Amino acid sequence: MPYSLRIIDLPPTERPRERLMELGPQSLSNAELLAILLGTGQGAGQLSAVGLGQLILQVIGGRDREPLAALRDVSLAELTAIHGVGPAKGTTILAAIELGKRMACVRPLEKTTIDSPELAAAALSQTLMWSPQERFAVLMLDVKHRLLNTQLISIGTATETLAHPREIFRETIRQGATRCIVAHNHPSGSVEPSVEDLDLTRTLLQCGQLLDLPVLDHLIVGQGNHYSLRQNTGLWEEYPQGG
Repeated sequence: MPYSLRIIDLPPTERPRERLMELGPQSLSNAELLAILLGTGQGAGQLSAVGLGQLILQVIGGRDREPLAALRDVSLAELTAIHGVGPAKGTTILAAIELGKRMACVRPLEKTTIDSPELAAAALSQTLMWSPQERFAVLMLDVKHRLLNTQLISIGTATETLAHPREIFRETIRQGATRCIVAHNHPSGSVEPSVEDLDLTRTLLQCGQLLDLPVLDHLIVGQGNHYSLRQNTGLWEEYPQGG
């Protein structure tokens, strides 16, 4: 007759809750974090929760996908197709994933000072980060770099977006901003700038000089990643913005 294992009977590597309490969540593997959601102490002849977590990552990731990236977009049907994952465990995992997405998309409150690419990316996450289409947006700032508003300028296809400097600066001036950070997303998750991205950035920096409205950065974001063109190119030395 099957029996339930007690946590004390499990080897230390199969006690993710205890390890989390002792060492903190950062010390746990992805499979161990999943195990806490799944619950420890499986019946005889069944996978442990950590083993089941490993199986989920293997099945969802497949041969050529990063497991966490695949898990981010997993469906309940995909989860419950895995032996040992029923509706209760599947919905628990989906709820945790959704909470993680929402936490990543929390925007700073207005008047928050945006003084780093990380803060700018966080402010833009809800608008851009997980969109399946390319979008172009602007963070509008005051003279002290405090956030006044975030404005979505355009929405493109899955691979292309269009943003004209006219629309970008018109909205920025209309809302009384004196500085701005522009950004767009790459739905693929690759945040390397294209030739078109670099050309647009040059144009915007030239316009910023003419209008005396500094463009502080151009960010590319997608699938949890971000790339600052100001930090990674020499364009701001070529077209100084002040501010």
